[in-house]
Amino acid sequence: MQLSDRQRLSYLYMREGWRRFSRRLALGRISAMRFSGGTPDRLIVAPTDLHPADSFAGEEITAGRFPLAGRSLDCEGESPFALELPSEEFAVRLHCFGWLRHMRLVDPERAAQTTRFIVDDWLQSHGRVIGGLAWRPDVTAQRIIAWLSHSPVVLKDADYPFYRRFLKSLAFQVRYLRHVADTTRDGEPRLRVRIALAMASIAMPSSPSKMRKAARHLDEELDRQILPDGGHCSRNPRAALDLLLDLLPLRQTYVNLGHDMPAQLIPCIDRIYPALRFFRHQGGELALFNGATYTLANELMSALRYDETGGAPFKALPSLNYDRVAVKDTVVLMDTGAPKSVDLSSTAAAGALSVEISSGKNRFIVNSGRPRFAGEGMRQMSRMTAAHSVATLNDTSSSRISGSRFLGPIIIGGVSKVNVSRIERDSGAAGVTASHDGYLKRFGLLYERDILVSATGGEIRGRERFFKPATPNAVIEKGTAVVRFHIHPTIQLYRASANETRLVAPDGEAWSLTCLDVPVEEEEDVFFADPSGVRPSRQLTLTMPLAEVPEVQWSLARQR
Repeated sequence: MQLSDRQRLSYLYMREGWRRFSRRLALGRISAMRFSGGTPDRLIVAPTDLHPADSFAGEEITAGRFPLAGRSLDCEGESPFALELPSEEFAVRLHCFGWLRHMRLVDPERAAQTTRFIVDDWLQSHGRVIGGLAWRPDVTAQRIIAWLSHSPVVLKDADYPFYRRFLKSLAFQVRYLRHVADTTRDGEPRLRVRIALAMASIAMPSSPSKMRKAARHLDEELDRQILPDGGHCSRNPRAALDLLLDLLPLRQTYVNLGHDMPAQLIPCIDRIYPALRFFRHQGGELALFNGATYTLANELMSALRYDETGGAPFKALPSLNYDRVAVKDTVVLMDTGAPKSVDLSSTAAAGALSVEISSGKNRFIVNSGRPRFAGEGMRQMSRMTAAHSVATLNDTSSSRISGSRFLGPIIIGGVSKVNVSRIERDSGAAGVTASHDGYLKRFGLLYERDILVSATGGEIRGRERFFKPATPNAVIEKGTAVVRFHIHPTIQLYRASANETRLVAPDGEAWSLTCLDVPVEEEEDVFFADPSGVRPSRQLTLTMPLAEVPEVQWSLARQR
């Protein structure tokens, strides 16, 4: 039975209310139990951390300045936990303790002294009372992984009382995480909780039954979240990389200790690699779809150097719903899907049928991406259809994002069905034709996009069309669509005529965007996914008054 929008919203409110009630019941039981349990007498192993470390960040932290989440906090001799923190994201990074990796690159004596002071203060200020951001399951999971991985730095020359407090807190956090794992938000946070618990089960003294149980739960989550084509169920290309940087050390730790490997661990790692290659432009960057932000070259290489699967990228990821057209040095990536579930849509974007286009090492057409450290308002702005290289209708996103603080920023309507067909011609030309129903309920129209890359890779032809489903050739009485092409900030634009604009890369490679049906307009834009923060950019737009122009054709051609 098809639910109305009102019935669907009512169901979502009731379900979220029940989840919150169940969480409170679980926490009530936990508080009563007080996490009773023993304290381990030692750590068995310190798993490797594959995330890139920064010696400058390490030196800053030893000097009392914390550069986290795009902000800097000068502690002036105080513990950072005693000060007002610059932002919520800064607080998350601080409580996760991932910054410990930078301390490996500074003087060992200073690093040990600094980290012990900060960890000891956390134990005093946050380690005794459960609650708040510091005890969010995903934050706790990352902290456990960081403390285990960097325990040699923290415990270097430590006295016995500190050593004991550190191990006692680790065991306490692990027991807490076991209790809340099932109530953790679905998606990447829940999988990271299972990774942390599996890692703790072998890096700390544990009974064989606890190790088997942790491995079984991890298997279940990996099987559910890593799709058959290797993508993560959130549809965020970056999520698979972030998880891989935790899964690889976990695999190696199992191997080093000679324990039985979780059955799904190696197959899932092997599936993730082809998915990463699918989303990787030839310049080394990952595509910016569905919550993905920038990827530094050393981050990606930290994972790809362990890739033993090899092979060319797939043409499509059918489980994840993305398509790739690669001819010679030209690559076109298209989002041809919708969120896998409401629970997984809190970071998904309204970017169905959006594209990214690169040639060689240059990205020309991109999506705006997700800002890593900006405020909530800007993060939600980056999810709108207008922040993607695709058409919008009547200044409306193709999917509706909830503004309810109770439900959170989930997607509550819009695109539910995407039809896709591949084009493979004998000449070597290839392309994709896709349509979605995101505007059908509100405006009675379907949107179709057709993209074809020539056999030489030197020309891309596109067609954008809005039509009524029952009568495709019927006149559309009103409405205005705007096709946006977000330009990568390194690309310079030069207007050749009202219907043509040249795009020139730093190395001189040039392409021309041409549309004879409507003018090619240049407008201001912002690029959210830049390592330096949100930065100005430019976009090219095609405006379609649908009563007169329900369809436009455009071409992007390489200039010699």
